[in-house]
Amino acid sequence: MYYVSKRMEISACHHLELSYESKCCNLHGHNWIVTLYCKAAELNADGMVCDFAHIKQSIHGYLDHGNLNELLPFNPTAENIARWMTEQIPQCYKACVQESEDNIAVYTNDAKIDGKEAL
Repeated sequence: MYYVSKRMEISACHHLELSYESKCCNLHGHNWIVTLYCKAAELNADGMVCDFAHIKQSIHGYLDHGNLNELLPFNPTAENIARWMTEQIPQCYKACVQESEDNIAVYTNDAKIDGKEAL
């Protein structure tokens, strides 16, 4: 099995829709640090798991300097963003989304780890 990871910084704003009072319900921004983890049993014709530039374009190119509430069709919590990222890259099985030094969300697609989902 081959594994690669891609780390990126994304500057974006969002607000959260919550069932309780929170300052996070106000529009605010983060310099998100995201890491995507991809794997493949076999390398593609170019000798890669997937192209790092493709990962960057699909994630960073779409989200950077944007309003996540306008770009994403769900409440843009770090957890939901991590799941969405794994859905954008077929080879991606895990995403870590850090919105601040102390707040990190991780989503792992267990089906992709166990090989139940086609890469």
